[in-house]
Amino acid sequence: MFWVAPLAHVRFKGGMSENDTYRSLEQAASRIRQTHLAQLFADNPNRAHQLDFAVGGVRVNFSRQKWDADIVGLLVELAQQRGIANFLQRMQDGEMVNRSENRAAQHMALRAGPGETRKSQGILISDEITQTKARMEQLADDIHAGNLCGAGGQRISHIVHIGIGGSDLGPKLVANVLRQTKALEVEVRFVANIDAAEINTALHELNPASTLVFVVSKSFTTAETLANASIARQWLVQHLGEVAAQQQMYAISAYPDRAEAFGVASANVFGFADWVGGRFSVWSAVGLALVVSLGSAAWNQLLMGAAAMDRHVLTTPLANNMPVLSALVSFWNLNFLHMPARAIVPYASKLALLPLWMQQLVMESNGKSVQSDGTPAQFVGAPIIFGDAGTNAQHAFFQALHQGPNPVPVDFIGVIEDGEDNPSQHQTLLANMLAQASALMNGKSAPPDAPHQHFPGDRPSTTILLDELSPFVLGGLLAFYEHETVVLAHLCGLNPFDQWGVELGKELALQIEQQMTEGNPKVDATNQLLLQAISKKSEPA
Repeated sequence: MFWVAPLAHVRFKGGMSENDTYRSLEQAASRIRQTHLAQLFADNPNRAHQLDFAVGGVRVNFSRQKWDADIVGLLVELAQQRGIANFLQRMQDGEMVNRSENRAAQHMALRAGPGETRKSQGILISDEITQTKARMEQLADDIHAGNLCGAGGQRISHIVHIGIGGSDLGPKLVANVLRQTKALEVEVRFVANIDAAEINTALHELNPASTLVFVVSKSFTTAETLANASIARQWLVQHLGEVAAQQQMYAISAYPDRAEAFGVASANVFGFADWVGGRFSVWSAVGLALVVSLGSAAWNQLLMGAAAMDRHVLTTPLANNMPVLSALVSFWNLNFLHMPARAIVPYASKLALLPLWMQQLVMESNGKSVQSDGTPAQFVGAPIIFGDAGTNAQHAFFQALHQGPNPVPVDFIGVIEDGEDNPSQHQTLLANMLAQASALMNGKSAPPDAPHQHFPGDRPSTTILLDELSPFVLGGLLAFYEHETVVLAHLCGLNPFDQWGVELGKELALQIEQQMTEGNPKVDATNQLLLQAISKKSEPA
């Protein structure tokens, strides 16, 4: 399905400066706060249709957001003033949009169709992408055919995928959603946390001779990943010997030399370029375990779904552009209605990891207070994201969503055809999703003697309907949120492609660990007290 509803009701002002637009938006926010969401529907019977859009099996309805035609028009005008379309085109063309690291951000190139030419800062990258993809698919074919086996000729049954952040969340989400579409009898176990319980659990009861270990790290210096990779390597060596261990360990990194220095055979290293940002990297060699476990056909459908969303965001006018409108409503909720949080609630258990993936995508990309030009940020670009799968979420945090003092915008995500062969239960699931969105909007009056039963309503939400949880539709959904995040960053003047905020804590952790080993850590007073407690508990009885 490639249909986009025309947003004919949007009213453009024209000829305004950015400051004029901001002032108009502030005035509009004061006005709209006095109008209940339910009243907006009463004032405009066509509202549900006018704010409904669909592309590639992903349907998004913004009608329950707290805005009207004038506000949408002002926000679209702001997007035009901020040069959103030009920025997206520059990103696709491979220009240096990651200013702090002097890099392009060419994740769209990774899912471009055959024959499409892409460059990164003037250098052709299409051939490199094609060659890496062919190697990934060849590995999957060799494992499927039994041409590549483990020690003693055993067929590969498991992959232990070791990574963290973008090297873990994207692949793990996709694997969880598409586990029933697996083409190969290969199970993937994911390891991220440096807590040894995670790697020990992943390796538990595995047969080393039928297990491959994939170490995924862009820099190949990530402490958690290397620590877990060392344990996995020792496990392989202990059971199979050095030679077999080398044959069954693979690395995915932008720095192949570091992977080889770690002990991975050069033939088993899959590279990717530094213009691939970690949280945008599932489409690259980072997704190798997905190609092997899901098969090449499903992998290519995932890429094609994302590419369909890419075409939409690049070619559709801003007023009808789904990711742009989603970014605009987030910008509006954060900076004019001052709603600092956002709940992601997929009514599909297979999408239970989507809120975690969204946390990293949005909060690591846009959780910044300095603009790309080094000046203080004027706008908030990252809501506090949380969520869980419905209906579980209804029995957890929905009380606060309905009756808490601070409204929280919600993304409701439902699937029309779930493929679970239980239509009655699926109908109940979707009925719950639609009911919650309606209750948040409309609320309910309480009897005079029971004020605790009052539901104020007027709580905004977006509803996303997926035709099915196929690889194609999933690719479109993930690309939708990627583009929304990038557009929101540009609206706020932020660089969504770096993450300097995660570095300081890692540096201090290394220092403290080294000082703990030396027996004289230089820490603040609180850590000194806590370290004393740790050392006492760790002393032998």
